[in-house]
Amino acid sequence: MKGLMQNAPLMISSLLQTGADVFGGSEVVSVVAGEGVVRHTYRDINQRAKQLAQALGDAGIGMTDRVATLAWNDHRHLEIYYGVSGIGAVCHTINPRLFPEQLIYIINHAEDRIIMVDPMFLPLIEKIIDNCPKLEKIVVLCTAENLPDTVLDAVVYEDFIGAFDGEMEWPEFDENAASSLCYTSGTTGNPKGALYSHRSTVLHALMAGTPAVTGTLTGETMMPVVPMFHVNAWGQPYYAPLVGAKLVLPGPKLDGESLYNLIQAESVSNTAGVPTIWLNLLKHTREVGGNLDSLRNVIIGGSAAPGAMIREFEDDYQTNVIHAWGMTEMSPLGSAGVLAPHLMHSTSAEEQFEMKQKQGHRVFGVDMRIVNDDEEPQPHDGTTRGHLVVRGPWIISSYYNNHDANDKAFTKEGWFYTGDIATLDENNILQLVDRSKDVIKSGGEWISSIDLENEAVGIPGVVEAAVIGVAHDKWGERPVLILVPQDSDNPPSEDSVRDFLGTRIAKWWVPDLIAFKDEIPHGATGKILKAELREEFRDALAGATD
Repeated sequence: MKGLMQNAPLMISSLLQTGADVFGGSEVVSVVAGEGVVRHTYRDINQRAKQLAQALGDAGIGMTDRVATLAWNDHRHLEIYYGVSGIGAVCHTINPRLFPEQLIYIINHAEDRIIMVDPMFLPLIEKIIDNCPKLEKIVVLCTAENLPDTVLDAVVYEDFIGAFDGEMEWPEFDENAASSLCYTSGTTGNPKGALYSHRSTVLHALMAGTPAVTGTLTGETMMPVVPMFHVNAWGQPYYAPLVGAKLVLPGPKLDGESLYNLIQAESVSNTAGVPTIWLNLLKHTREVGGNLDSLRNVIIGGSAAPGAMIREFEDDYQTNVIHAWGMTEMSPLGSAGVLAPHLMHSTSAEEQFEMKQKQGHRVFGVDMRIVNDDEEPQPHDGTTRGHLVVRGPWIISSYYNNHDANDKAFTKEGWFYTGDIATLDENNILQLVDRSKDVIKSGGEWISSIDLENEAVGIPGVVEAAVIGVAHDKWGERPVLILVPQDSDNPPSEDSVRDFLGTRIAKWWVPDLIAFKDEIPHGATGKILKAELREEFRDALAGATD
């Protein structure tokens, strides 16, 4: 017997329509290159997204057609999120930091018909356009007066949508229809596509916008520093309208000073981004003797949040840190570090700090377990390590048009291999030990590069740290620590580094080599490019036997 409920489809457009109907006066504040701060309401954004939908239909774009973006976080990109998916087309967000060869591969693999680009990326399109034969139209995200000189046959966004009135109802169709597409930025091989559906995106938004996951309350001022070309900007553009959040979109300038000034000017209360972004914000805040009084919650993901960063946010600025974890293949949120009430009441401040350094509890909609090499589930005791596997309604069932990648991505029972080595404790709190490709195996024992990096970032005078495993004749692999000092002319001494680490980690974990660099290489999403570091230091311990 089935329940007697109406079968209304879950549509992405309904998220924005709800924002317009219920919270129509809430602001969407954008920092737009060449235009400054631009203000709209959800009612405006919904109307403009419908104008875009009409323009796309007039251009022959319909169900399943792919429309690509190369853009930062502003109101036009937000309109594309909804205007494209809202008519059943697929919004394909592309990371402009990728190499040209990767951009060509992604555009051609997705078979994009239209690409919408910020003006600053026109030179990039000029270089690759001849290698993208299926692209039919280029729309530049600006006004006519801000269109730069270009050899491309391009149309201005405001002209593209300006001929339409936005007087339409969002269509309904199968909720399992594809809505958006995002490719991984893997450091080896071609990027792989995660193809999301309306159903998966709406369910993810309903979960992500709750206090138990992101600390979100009605009436927040929310600023996604996560670029909107990176895995749905961690869901904030989708769940902000549901809670009536004032949405602050910071544009291309993500340096510490720009973000600090925007937080102060708009009273941002909830934000999300990767650790490298927050290192720069904290550095600037210290330098100007400033405060973060409005900032209630900061969500940190993309890579592990160092303990020193968590302490500085919470102790110096009274900003609560929510440590989160997820993947492109997971829409992306999989876990969040909002502590359960019984843990808040039964544990000490130091115990809570230890838990905050982990990646948090699984969120509703995500099942997770750790398995051994034979795919056998392992105990949740906080010490047993294994491969982290997940399943759920917003986790991919396969990669887009990539059968080779699918062969190794799933267990026999259909769980997705995340590529992480992890533990789960008795409270089901997740701790990532390492990426399976980054874990260091020394003398038959595992050393966690993540744990080592988190400790090393706390060394006085250190801005950033990376740990890699390097071949060793006796032990197989040994750790090498690469540090970026605050003052390159006066870095910490190797002895002081070893003394600091020696009181915090097992003696045999202490790195065999400590190196200093002015900069550690990062990939397109801000993650450390350890493959480059391994290549640079691959012979660093050659001949070592001790």
